[in-house]
Amino acid sequence: MSYAFEDLSVGLTAEYRKTLTETDVVLFAGLTGDNNPMHIDAEFAAETRFGERVVHGMLTASMLSSVIGMKLPGPGCIYMSQSLRFLKPVHIGETVTATAEVIELLPEKQRVRLKTTCSVRGEPVLDGEALIWVPKHD
Repeated sequence: MSYAFEDLSVGLTAEYRKTLTETDVVLFAGLTGDNNPMHIDAEFAAETRFGERVVHGMLTASMLSSVIGMKLPGPGCIYMSQSLRFLKPVHIGETVTATAEVIELLPEKQRVRLKTTCSVRGEPVLDGEALIWVPKHD
């Protein structure tokens, strides 16, 4: 689904859900060069306050791009900014639900402000806000 600016309304929501796997973490580390041992070294991570490896925060945050780019507003929109607050760690094997909710429409510039959240078992692990440019109907 793709929304044109005129189709959006405050309160509209969409979500994307994915179980983050070992493969996801390894591929993300390879793509980004973020080889922090918190994410890839089980022995190192076992000695930290988390007691085990955790998923990259930015991998979790990147799931917001799936919601925004593919569902709300969807294809054709342009990400302009994103704020993030990391609230809790995500562990390999956990299912993350990324949610976007329209909280403000800015018609003069065809922009929409979204509340963005990632959660695991209903508990927020990340929150923030996004500003998105959305095309109008042709």
